[in-house]
Amino acid sequence: MIGVSIRDVPSSPAELPADDVDSLTPEERIPPTWTESIARHASRPFGGPLGRHAQVGRHWFWSPLRVVLLLAVLTLALGWLQKSPCIQQYVDENGVVQLDWRGSRQFTAMCYSDTVPLYTAERLDQPGSFPYKTSWKDDEGKPTEHVRYMEYPVLTGLFQWLNARVAQGLVALVPGLPMTVIVFFNVTAFWLALAWLATVWAVARSARARVWDAALVAISPLVVVHAFTNFDALATACAAGGLLAWARRKPALAGVLLGIGGAAKLYPLFLLGPLLLLCLRSNRMRAGLTTTVSAVLAWLAVNLPIALHPDTHTGWREFFRLNTERGVDPDSLYNVVSQFTGWAGFDPGLQQGQAPEVLNTVSAVLFILCCVGIGYVALAAPTRPRLAQLSFLVVAAFLLTNKVWSPQYSLWLVPLAVLAIPRWKPLLAWMTLDALVWAPRMYFYLGVDNKGLPIDWFLGAVIVRDAAVIALCALIIREIYRPELDLVRQAGPDPLAGVLEHAPDRVLIKRGPRLPSHGKPRHSDAGGHRSRTPDAV
Repeated sequence: MIGVSIRDVPSSPAELPADDVDSLTPEERIPPTWTESIARHASRPFGGPLGRHAQVGRHWFWSPLRVVLLLAVLTLALGWLQKSPCIQQYVDENGVVQLDWRGSRQFTAMCYSDTVPLYTAERLDQPGSFPYKTSWKDDEGKPTEHVRYMEYPVLTGLFQWLNARVAQGLVALVPGLPMTVIVFFNVTAFWLALAWLATVWAVARSARARVWDAALVAISPLVVVHAFTNFDALATACAAGGLLAWARRKPALAGVLLGIGGAAKLYPLFLLGPLLLLCLRSNRMRAGLTTTVSAVLAWLAVNLPIALHPDTHTGWREFFRLNTERGVDPDSLYNVVSQFTGWAGFDPGLQQGQAPEVLNTVSAVLFILCCVGIGYVALAAPTRPRLAQLSFLVVAAFLLTNKVWSPQYSLWLVPLAVLAIPRWKPLLAWMTLDALVWAPRMYFYLGVDNKGLPIDWFLGAVIVRDAAVIALCALIIREIYRPELDLVRQAGPDPLAGVLEHAPDRVLIKRGPRLPSHGKPRHSDAGGHRSRTPDAV
């Protein structure tokens, strides 16, 4: 191949409607070996960067999308292997087959997954049980005794229940299978893997000319560690699919997918805020309201049958009750401050079942303030921000200000980050740091008395992770105000603009005059398009 420098990159691809993404020719795609030094170095064993006159796109089967999906399959296989030590069984001294979590194996092997203990904890193993109807007592016989139900949103709860029934049926029909809980994990992992593949597919289609950026979603270290830690891949698939539907100018479908995602985890509904702000700025509120109403109706369609039925109404409220009553998790910044300063927290001395009202209020107010700031940026930036940029800022703000940051929540940010700021080095650095938090977490849970790590190691890793996310937010805000640095804009129109593409700004917070950056005149970019400039990195 003939090596090229970044400045050999061809001119911008022609502006294509969002539903014509497949008509991009190989020459109109942006090869990562032309724009990312890490990709250039990685390509050397395979012949170096793509040549300027190289003939590509002629293979009958392999396309960028299929290569990216193959990378995702390999990464998901590593993710399953990472969890595999926790789905082994053994025969105890009484001849009973048991799950092999002896010696706190789930922590020492760092293979812990919520899926395994939830099989019994959520009473999925009981014949005739049904989420939100089946109840049980925790701390029975103690002063803290209380009634419990399925603690997950409706779609995630039903997902677990259906997988449990499939696993039980397979064990009954196929002799020689391992324990039912192991089959349950594998059935669940299969569907979660498909959900993450759907996430990768949607990001690749949304990225358009920068289709290879989806490789970061496919090979993310966070996928290896957390794809099968919990059930969040369901929500990421719906969120990424919703963004793709919006890019294809299908606002109703976008709302349905975001609403269904919100019935699995609430975060996809947060994307409605940035979308409405951009619609307000572009005077395209009809499309924004169509998406919002569709999302609400889809969420209600999933939730109302459970919420209104007299046998499941109380159980349906369990998710909201627990989120109201739970205190700070070890991952939150509130806990970091408390542990390092000795601060007793906002609500010291709480009793069982008593909600930390001050903590809840502070967390909500901080998130709202962050959203107000993001709203100001959305309406005041000289160039209209991209949907992915604002979406990442909103979800990151929620995680940073929330009292809970479960480790798998970081998966929420991966697709949004790749679409918002596709700079490979910073993203891979953040994802690697975030994935590595898993090690001190597991050994902190192991306990110092059991040769584990003290909490300071874990909290230090949490601070590094949060700092990395804040740094990404700062980079995104910088590119919002200096769009000539935005790699996505250099490649062509905003791929997620949808009906907002080429729409003029109608609602804008006016600011005082400002000198143009780098001595260049500022061009109108209402449609989200800028001419291509060489990558400065």
